[in-house]
Amino acid sequence: MATVIRDEELSPARACDLLAKLTALMGNVGEELTAAELAYTRVLANCYETEQKANRARIKAETSLEYQRKREAKDAAYLVEKLTQALKVIIRQQEAEMRSLGR
Repeated sequence: MATVIRDEELSPARACDLLAKLTALMGNVGEELTAAELAYTRVLANCYETEQKANRARIKAETSLEYQRKREAKDAAYLVEKLTQALKVIIRQQEAEMRSLGR
């Protein structure tokens, strides 16, 4: 979707359609991020119990699959947010162009 937004000349209808899809995706990504954070927190808590030093526990937890899942979800949430912002700017620019053309 990022390449479509970046590389294509979007019609107003297409931009609105992509914005609606991104908005729906944002909810799914938010749910995944919450689940991933909870899973990582459990791993981190377990590492705190097994390691003698907190920094070692954190390092050990950050090598887990749960941490990777959390990072990927966080990165996806950031990307969806930025793409949504970009689409809103595109839509506003298209609306301004239409107003200036008197449509």
